[in-house]
Amino acid sequence: MIIFDMDGVLVDVTESYRETIVRTVQHFTGQTIARSRIQEYKNAGGWNNDWQLSQKIARDLGVEVEYPVVVDYFQKIFFGDGDGGLMQREQWIARPGVLESLAERYAFSIFTGRERAEAQMTLDRFAAGLKFAPVVGADDVQYGKPDPEGMLRIMSEFPGERFYYIGDTVDDARSAKLAGVPFIGIGHGDTGALLLAEGAQALIPSINDLAGALESL
Repeated sequence: MIIFDMDGVLVDVTESYRETIVRTVQHFTGQTIARSRIQEYKNAGGWNNDWQLSQKIARDLGVEVEYPVVVDYFQKIFFGDGDGGLMQREQWIARPGVLESLAERYAFSIFTGRERAEAQMTLDRFAAGLKFAPVVGADDVQYGKPDPEGMLRIMSEFPGERFYYIGDTVDDARSAKLAGVPFIGIGHGDTGALLLAEGAQALIPSINDLAGALESL
């Protein structure tokens, strides 16, 4: 079974989640951060939750905002006011046929830092013909990544199965390591180097290169 992270793996969230972080921080602090700064936090690990990350960046810029206030503003931007919000800017990364071909040999599941309903909305929009089961989101676990709780939950439903986890952050890599699951990292440059240092057994630039990586393991 292939267990996928979602953001940055299956879906390009540069103009959705990442832009929502930028706008949330700007709203509360009056300062516009570069997206590279967001990646720096992600590379440090421990910031899989974008609501918490938005609050953390605002705090580091000298502004303390209550967590529920951050969440409320973030969600309004992400979902919009009747126009679908920044979520509509998401782009599916896999080329036509790539995942369909893999689905002939592997079952698919998802362990994501999104809430499950948000993940399902994106799957319904871009990949309605593919089966991902189960989909485990942030609201399904007590502890988020890098804790492996969500991955272990998936594994418990398929005893004896061989698993691979595909992710793009150090939290993904650490979660896979704690679960004892081979990890394939998606990344390049400094991020790619960090994923290899965290135990990635293969590093690829895109989900479109996954078949070759799986064959090499």
